[in-house]
Amino acid sequence: MRRGRRSATAAEPHLMVRLRSMVWGPAEFVGLPPFRLTAKGVLAGCLAAVAIIGSTIAGAWYGIPGPGAGEGGLVCAALLVLYLCGVRAGRALIGITAVLAVCLALETPQAAAGFVLAERGRVESVVVTSVEGGRADVSGSGRYLCSVIDRDGVPVKVRIWRGCERTTRPGDAITVVYDAEGRVPPRGAEGGGSALDALSGLGGWVAGLVSACVVAVVRSYRLSAPDRGHRPSP
Repeated sequence: MRRGRRSATAAEPHLMVRLRSMVWGPAEFVGLPPFRLTAKGVLAGCLAAVAIIGSTIAGAWYGIPGPGAGEGGLVCAALLVLYLCGVRAGRALIGITAVLAVCLALETPQAAAGFVLAERGRVESVVVTSVEGGRADVSGSGRYLCSVIDRDGVPVKVRIWRGCERTTRPGDAITVVYDAEGRVPPRGAEGGGSALDALSGLGGWVAGLVSACVVAVVRSYRLSAPDRGHRPSP
């Protein structure tokens, strides 16, 4: 009876080590992590970020609905998760990296539209026909939406919020920027900038994704091959 209790007690630390290895990765190294693993993590994170952002920009530029809406970015995020599973990274780190990759994919379509408008957008003055809104949005500030018509009297399909303010009234003129090829919806010209400015808001997501990917890959380091199962002792 005592022997059974001792063996159970001795197995508990081993079980905790295996559980921690499964959740956070084994990280079987002492001191600084191996440089090659750090480089692999940086490369994997950067390639994933470039693929997510690049596929969305390409979709917006050429008017392809799926990639332009971020679906291609979600596919790239899924491929990154498969790669981390292949190197047997910790489950928790895979989950964190997956969340960051998906968030980047969902944030990129708006930035990609701004990129396209900054590159080939044309500025035009439109006339306000109605103003709605004023209710608080996620940031806590009131946002107004203006329905507008172009200089030919044709209603613009989307409502404009940039440049649409509390003091804006029907009949007022506001400035919008529109895609010369009609592949990206127009938006208010207020606050417009360069193509890099349009993508600057993604910097935090990219940094977080690359950092999480580096940690996941580095902590996947094993000194020996993972156990394939327990063999009975002779």
